[in-house]
Amino acid sequence: MAESPRRILLVYGGHAGGRTERLRAAVEAGVGEAGAEVALTSRPALACGIEELLDAHGLLLGTPEHFGYMSGALKDFFDRTFYPAEGKTSGLPYALFVSAGNDGTGTVRGVERIATGYGWNAVCPPLVVVGEPDSAALARARELGATLAAGLAAGIF
Repeated sequence: MAESPRRILLVYGGHAGGRTERLRAAVEAGVGEAGAEVALTSRPALACGIEELLDAHGLLLGTPEHFGYMSGALKDFFDRTFYPAEGKTSGLPYALFVSAGNDGTGTVRGVERIATGYGWNAVCPPLVVVGEPDSAALARARELGATLAAGLAAGIF
């Protein structure tokens, strides 16, 4: 009997056609490299809830930098799921990608602080892309998705 695929939830903020969306597409392509061993659910942060979070074996978070912080949509996701998830997602492996207009440090700091509260484990350093994502940035985004997916598929995370 085949084992069920490991489930990755990708939660993202940002606007259609924006830089974060281009990074998200590359991250999704990287996850796809794991094949049938990993199933991806990709949701805008405002449309994602506790059920999807509790069902995930791994988490990808994507956000633009807004005023030196994460998008309001991603913050809203955290606000709605933090207490319902309390004690239920500890140890969840996650990775973060940020489309920054400045340097992304405030955004990364804010997300990492909240992730620590959930008890999540970062599997790699955050990917921060300042300005328009070029081919190298998109390759790094693809690698981020592939890293989390391969680690879950292999049972490393």
